[in-house]
Amino acid sequence: MDINGLLTSTGINIGLCVGLFSLYSVLRKQPSNVNVYFGRRLASRRLRHVDILERFVPSPTWVKKAWETTQDDILTIGGLDAVAFSRMLVFSIRMFSVATVICFVLVLPVNYHGRERLYKNIPLESLEAFTIENVKQGSRWLWAHCLALYIITITACTLLYFEYRHLTDLRLIHIIGSAPNPSQFAILVRGIPWSQESTYCDTVKKFFSYYYESTYLSHQMVYNSGVVQKLKDNAKHMCKVLSRSMTRCGHGFSHCCFCGGFKNSIDFAMRYNDIETDSRKESGTAFVYFKTRYAAYIAAQNLQTSHPMLWVTDLAPEPNDVYWSNLCIPYRQIWLRRISTFGAAVTFMIVFIIPVTFAQGLTQLDKLEKMFPFLTRVLTQKFMNQLVTGYLPSVILVLFLLAVPPVMMLLSTMEGHISRSIRKKSACLKVLFFTIWNVFFVNVFAGSVISQLSVFASVSELPAQLAKAVPVQATYFTTYVLSSGWASLACEIMQVCPLFYNLFRRYILRSKDDSEEGTLTFPYHTEVPRVLLFGFLGFTCSILAPLILPFLLFYFSLAYLVYRNQILNVYVTKYDGGGKLWPIAHNSVIFSLIVSQIIALGVFGLKRSTVSSGFIIPLLIGTILFHIYCNQRFHPAFKNLATQVLIDMDRRDQHLGKMEEIYEQVHSFYCQFPTRSASSSERSAGSYRGMTSDHVSPAPETLDADNKGIDINIQRQRDMAWPLGDLGRRPKRKLVERPTAKLITPQFDGKRPKV
Repeated sequence: MDINGLLTSTGINIGLCVGLFSLYSVLRKQPSNVNVYFGRRLASRRLRHVDILERFVPSPTWVKKAWETTQDDILTIGGLDAVAFSRMLVFSIRMFSVATVICFVLVLPVNYHGRERLYKNIPLESLEAFTIENVKQGSRWLWAHCLALYIITITACTLLYFEYRHLTDLRLIHIIGSAPNPSQFAILVRGIPWSQESTYCDTVKKFFSYYYESTYLSHQMVYNSGVVQKLKDNAKHMCKVLSRSMTRCGHGFSHCCFCGGFKNSIDFAMRYNDIETDSRKESGTAFVYFKTRYAAYIAAQNLQTSHPMLWVTDLAPEPNDVYWSNLCIPYRQIWLRRISTFGAAVTFMIVFIIPVTFAQGLTQLDKLEKMFPFLTRVLTQKFMNQLVTGYLPSVILVLFLLAVPPVMMLLSTMEGHISRSIRKKSACLKVLFFTIWNVFFVNVFAGSVISQLSVFASVSELPAQLAKAVPVQATYFTTYVLSSGWASLACEIMQVCPLFYNLFRRYILRSKDDSEEGTLTFPYHTEVPRVLLFGFLGFTCSILAPLILPFLLFYFSLAYLVYRNQILNVYVTKYDGGGKLWPIAHNSVIFSLIVSQIIALGVFGLKRSTVSSGFIIPLLIGTILFHIYCNQRFHPAFKNLATQVLIDMDRRDQHLGKMEEIYEQVHSFYCQFPTRSASSSERSAGSYRGMTSDHVSPAPETLDADNKGIDINIQRQRDMAWPLGDLGRRPKRKLVERPTAKLITPQFDGKRPKV
C-alpha cells in the first residue's frame, strides 16, 4: 500500500466521523431523543424551550462540557471505574504524545533514508519505505531505534507508577470518605451443608452463633425461585411494556399493530401478578451480617472448616451489583463451569482464525487475483485497488469482532460470578486476550491455521518470526486503527442501537413515555479492551512503523472527549467495581512493552546490530522488575482492605452513633424479590449507597440546569425490594410484611453445631 491508499482510508473515515458527529449534535437536541442521549439525567430533566433553528444546527457545545468536567465530577457520577477508565485515556495521550515526537524526530528519518534507492514523490511512496524494513543490514543508525525504545519504555514506566499511585490513594480516600454502607458489614456464604434435622436458615444461625458469637448479627437466606417465578417475572415485564403502549394508542384510524383486543387480558395479567405464589425454595447460600466491618472482613477471608468446599465465604457485593441468578449455583459446580468456559473461549479463539485469515487475505492482491481471476480487471483500477487493500479488510474484521463481546459476556455469566462487576471484569479480560490474539498475532502470521500454530512450536524462533512479520503488517494495523478506532467512536456517541429502538418504540409502539428502564451501564467489557488493544499496537509498532502514532494519538484524544460525554449524559452507574480495571490496564501496558522489546531484539538480530541487541536485554529485565515492584507495592490495595482502615471506620461510626441505624438497615438492604410494599426499603437502601451518589451535574442545553433531582437509582431499586419477614424463612402461602425483629445476639446452649 502506498501513501495514496492510506490517505483514501483516512479520508473515508474522516468523512464518516464528521458526518456522524454533526448528526449527533443535532439529534441530541431533539426532545424525542432525550432518553437516548441523556439517559443518566432523565430522572431530573426539565425541558426548556429551544429555538427551532438551534435544534437543527450542529454545534460542538458537548465537546466544551466534556473538556471542562473535572475528575471529582467523574468520580461522583461514574464511580472509581469511570475514573480508572478516564486515567487510561490520559495515560495513553501523554504516552503517545512523547512517542510521536521521539519517533518522528529520531526513527522516521532513519527509516526513510535507510538505504540507497530511487526516491519518489511522497504520495507515491510505499508505506514500507517508512518502516524499519527499509533500513539496510548492519546500519550504524540503528542506535536511533534503540534510543527511542529506551525513552518510550522509561516514559511508560514513569507514567504507570504515578497513575498507579494516584489511583491507589484515590481508592483509599474514596472508601474512607464514603457514607456508611451496610454491604461492608455483610459476607456471602455458599456451600451450606444440608441437614435433615434443620433447614438451611437454622444451620446458618447455629453455625455463626457458635463460632462468631460476639460479632454475629443476623443473616438472610437466598431463595431459588425456580421456573415458575422466572416465567411470572417475564410475563409481568411484557404486560408492563404492552400496557404502556396501549395507554398511548388512540382509537382512530392509525393504531399501533400490537393493541388489538388485549386490554382485558393485560388487566387480568397485571392483577394476577399481585398474587404471590409459593414457588420460593431456600438455597445453600446466605448473606450473613456482622456488627463491625472488621469482623465481616475477617470472616470473609478465613477458611471456615477443614472442608474447603463447605461454608465458602466472600465479601458481599453491593445490592445493585449482586447477580442473583448465580447465587443459587452449587459451589461444587463452580470449578467445572470455569474449566468448561475456558475451553469454550479457547475453541472460539481458534475458530475465529478463519474470518481473520479471510480478511487479511484481501491485502494480498496477487493471491486474490489467483483465487478469483474475474476480479483482475476490477482490481487494476486505482481507486478499487486502494479501497480493497486499504479499507475493506479492516472493516470486515471489525464486523466479525462485533460478535465477540456478547459471547464472552455469556461465557463469563456461565462461570458463576456472584456480582455483575466481577462478571464484567472477567468478560473484559476474555475480550482483551481474544482481540490481541486475533487482531495482532493471527494477522501477523496470516496463512493457514497449521502454519500459524507452527510458528509458536519453537519459542527461541519467536523473536525472529515477529521481527519478520510485524513490519510487513504495520500498514494493516494503521488502517485498522482508522476503521475500528475512529469509526467506533462515532458509532459510540451516536448510540445507534438505542436510537433505532427509540424510533421503533415511538413510531411503531406509539409510546411517548421517557421511561428509565432502558438505561445502560458503561460497557467496560468492550471499551477497555479496545483502548488497551490500540495501546498494544502503538507500543509494538512505534519504532517499526512510526506512521501509526499520529492516528493513535488522535484516537485517544477524541476518545477522551467522547467517553467523558457518555459518562456524564448516557450511562447510569448502578454499581461500582472499585477501580479494579486499572490493574488490567497496568498489566496490559507491561505486556505491550515486553512484546515490543522482544520484537526489537529480533529486528536488531536480523539487521546484524549486536550492540543494539545487547542493550535491549537489560531494558527487558528492568521492565520485568518494575512490574514485580508495582505488583508488590500497589496491587494489594486493589485486592484487600486494610485492617487499619476498617477499624478506624468502625470506631468513627460508633463514636457518631451510626451503628444502630446501620443495623436497622441491613434487613432491607439485600432484596431478592419485588413487592408493592417496598417503598420504605427503597428509601433506606438508597440512603446508604456509599460508592455512588445522586449528584447531577449541570444539564445540557436541552435540559434545565437543576441539581435538585431525585436519586436515579431509587426507581431501579424497586425491582429488588422485598421486605424480609423472619430473617429468610420461606413464606408459606402469601408474603406479608412482618415487623423487624430486635437485633440482639441469640442465646444458645453452647452445643457445637453439626458441620
